[in-house]
Amino acid sequence: MAVVASAPGKVLMTGGYLILERPNAGVVLSTNARFYAIVKPLYDEIKPDSWASAWTDVKLTSSQLSRESIYKLSLKNLMLQCVSSSESRNPFVEQAVQYAVAAAHVTFDKDKKDALNKILLQGLHILILGCNDFYSYRNQIEARGLPLTPEALAALPPFTSISFNAEENGQNCKPEVAKTGLGSSAAMTTAVVAALLHYLGVVDLSSLSKDERPVDVDMVHIIAQTAHCIAQGKVGSGFDVSSAVYGSHRYVRFSPDILSSAQDAVKEIPLQEVMASILKGKWDHERTKFSLPPLMNLLLGEPGTGGSSTPSMVGAVKRWQKSDPTKAEETWRKLSEANSALEIELNILSKLAEENWNAYKCVIDICSKQRPEKWIEQATVPSQEVVFKALLGARSTMFEIRNHMRQMGEAAGVPIEPESQTQLLDATMGMEGVLLAGVPGAGGFDAVFAITLGDSGSNVTKAWSSLNVLALLVREDPHGVSLETGDPRTKEITSAVSAVQIE
Repeated sequence: MAVVASAPGKVLMTGGYLILERPNAGVVLSTNARFYAIVKPLYDEIKPDSWASAWTDVKLTSSQLSRESIYKLSLKNLMLQCVSSSESRNPFVEQAVQYAVAAAHVTFDKDKKDALNKILLQGLHILILGCNDFYSYRNQIEARGLPLTPEALAALPPFTSISFNAEENGQNCKPEVAKTGLGSSAAMTTAVVAALLHYLGVVDLSSLSKDERPVDVDMVHIIAQTAHCIAQGKVGSGFDVSSAVYGSHRYVRFSPDILSSAQDAVKEIPLQEVMASILKGKWDHERTKFSLPPLMNLLLGEPGTGGSSTPSMVGAVKRWQKSDPTKAEETWRKLSEANSALEIELNILSKLAEENWNAYKCVIDICSKQRPEKWIEQATVPSQEVVFKALLGARSTMFEIRNHMRQMGEAAGVPIEPESQTQLLDATMGMEGVLLAGVPGAGGFDAVFAITLGDSGSNVTKAWSSLNVLALLVREDPHGVSLETGDPRTKEITSAVSAVQIE
């Protein structure tokens, strides 16, 4: 039986760079863009000579990239050896396989290990598929002479072949594949880990909900974080994997030391020992429920510059911190305060919606049809005035956040909010019904985000198109990892029972 799991992409609304260090928090929104992993037996039955072998076969297929890799998996040390690969290899999937199989070995008793070997001796065929929203299709749309609109994107076949950046751009640090910045590697790693752990019987994801099987979901999180960090070659903040597993939330990173044993795996320590240590470790990350207030929508716009390399930008910021610690500490403190202030304003708006829905809805309706500078003129009723005040407070705080992010980028010599993005964001913040606009996460030349009120999103989409910005089909979806009921290429996706949502 094939197992299909999916995990969402993300938008880090606040917490860029600061989230790398505890106890700084970030607000991360999960999206309806999902990565899928399909795991099934490579062979219909176990080959007669397989029982005497200490190896089994693993096949990885990525049709969007036109890539296929064949591996041998050692049943003794659980390490993969690449036999053949059509192009460059995928370290994220490789580590996901190794650590998922190691988790099975660590948690199973002898009888279950015997059953595990039978499953592994049939081989593993892993197929990965990412929603179109993870990748840039501007070139294809423009080549067809179509307008830069969401409708043109929606007309593309699902899981369309991916275009590659034609050249390396030193200033922009463009990645090999043109992406939109939704965290494809984290979503892919999480989907593969979830599908493998369910397929091997380590977890049961068939009835995911906020109350059921939290231990199984936590297991997915630990293995996905480990695999993702090792594949990256460093221990990142982990917010993107956390969002891929748990959905939208407020996040404080785990202590990096928890993965020191995984980093030691490179030094020939057996993978089973490494995995046992990681599973026993104290994972001290924090997550708190968060989602956008009612009648607010997430929009993403792709300006068409091919994306940025987050690791190189983070490296530059860290070098600046070391070279000018006093100025860096002051900037980070102000940025942290502004991030917290924005989070507070949004939580106030959610509370106001609960306490007086009619007043809240009336204000959102008014603001969705007005430019922001006109909003304050509409505040004539006391019950509505507090809503207007919170909306304007959120906008003011966003300008402050952007200012600190720009200053940090200038000091570090990296384009966190480059001039082209500044012009686009200023124009967006001035549009009817736009509450917030910014560069998510580490910033740079990836897609920008906007938070719009009511039905104003369609006007923003049209305005962006006139500015040569392609509005993506991405929206906030607070659900995390999910077990799917079928192959996403052949049938409409219907998520099984329920996906994970933070409570």
